[in-house]
Amino acid sequence: MRHMVATITTNPFDDDKLREECGIFGVFNTEGAAAMVALGLHALQHRGQEAAGITSFDGEEFHTHRAMGHVAGNFDREDVIGALRGQVAAGHVRYSTTGETSLRNVQPLFAELSTGGFAVAHNGNISNATYLRRGLVGRGSIFQSTSDTEVIIHLVATSGQRALLDRLIDALRQVEGAYSLICVTSEGMIACRDPLGIRPLVMGKLGDSTIFASETVALDIVGAEFVRSVEPGEIIIVSDEGIRSHKPFMRTQSRACIFEHVYFSRPDSIVDGNSVYSVRKAIGAQLARENPVDVDYVIPVPDSGTPAAIGYAEASGIPFELGIIRSHYVGRTFIQPGDGVRHLGVKLKHNANRNLVAGKKIVLIDDSIVRGTTSLKIVQMMREAGAAEVHMRIASPPTMHSCYYGVDTPEREKLLAHRLNIEEMREFIHADSLAFLTIDGLYRALGESGRDPSRPTHCDACFTGEYPTSLTDQDEIMAAGQLKLHAVG
Repeated sequence: MRHMVATITTNPFDDDKLREECGIFGVFNTEGAAAMVALGLHALQHRGQEAAGITSFDGEEFHTHRAMGHVAGNFDREDVIGALRGQVAAGHVRYSTTGETSLRNVQPLFAELSTGGFAVAHNGNISNATYLRRGLVGRGSIFQSTSDTEVIIHLVATSGQRALLDRLIDALRQVEGAYSLICVTSEGMIACRDPLGIRPLVMGKLGDSTIFASETVALDIVGAEFVRSVEPGEIIIVSDEGIRSHKPFMRTQSRACIFEHVYFSRPDSIVDGNSVYSVRKAIGAQLARENPVDVDYVIPVPDSGTPAAIGYAEASGIPFELGIIRSHYVGRTFIQPGDGVRHLGVKLKHNANRNLVAGKKIVLIDDSIVRGTTSLKIVQMMREAGAAEVHMRIASPPTMHSCYYGVDTPEREKLLAHRLNIEEMREFIHADSLAFLTIDGLYRALGESGRDPSRPTHCDACFTGEYPTSLTDQDEIMAAGQLKLHAVG
């Protein structure tokens, strides 16, 4: 018997989270490279759950399979993996940040250039892609997708340089924003990061194989040894001749995304030499020092709030308890209930541990507040379960600004912290108290004395509004909006 299914979001709370950017994984010199890439992508599934793709090269031909949905169900089939022949392969898991959700935007993107086949998997976002695309189209380029990544391919294709490496450098000098790239060519594999290192990329080894991945956890899954992070502005070429490193860009203060430590990366990954799990516990401890509260239990909003809640409990001496139980069997599809019970979707994924919280004063620990709908429903759930007091502590500063570097952030007007002050936010979610980690506290949890406003070490624009690069496309949008308002006035 077949049931009709309906697609829902991974998070029943109206997607009230900052969506992770994308995840990339590449392997050079491995028999059945595509199978290893599929395993790596599975470990990075949290970074993108809309689509996945793998491109391989067998020494003569390129092979690509791209699909909507998760890695499992698309790349766990023998016929699919068997068709992706070769010892070199790269893959991508995706959320749509630039470009609509459709198969034509699923990566890796591939093109036949004058130098040969060229496939690219991209994590990040090019903040002047619209500007560059307009110029390329004006000169005759024909685009097959609406992805900003395709701009890079066209810039490589139209470069006046002869060698592929020089073409790529020429292309990257023209783009602004954030990128970590893994490229498959007929000569080997190329991996690189933008000069600020906003998006992560690490290198590993497994025997004679070289591996690149967005996070170290993907290396762990395939049994590879972590070698080092790809440095900001570095281009690494891996071929039969060995490994070469190029640093063609001017050195500057790196600005890796600070939200990798707060939410994006898996807790079992290492980012910038720091255990993500340990940093999140330190964030929770700092949060407890900055914002204490007299309660009976510390309760995480699962799963992302758990490490911070453990740190909060340890620093405060308040017992840690699981007051919210999460179901791990809610995926992207389920048998659609009638409209009358659609509002119960919240309980498909989270449910209150009623016997624990009834009559108790509790503090909920979560990683962030975006639109506020999650916090509102969680607080309501705790009150319905009989909690005497419901306080909330957030393990990051208020998210007040949109991200233009590959994170699917709501428009700024939809960010609760942009529209309301903290007391108004507390009233909105109906909590007894609400407090956020300070920006200095976040940096202290990372081992620094605080945020140096003259030389910050991370991209924290979602909190501070201080963007580390130009935002050409956004500036044009703002200018157009101002001209329209002026004309109407």
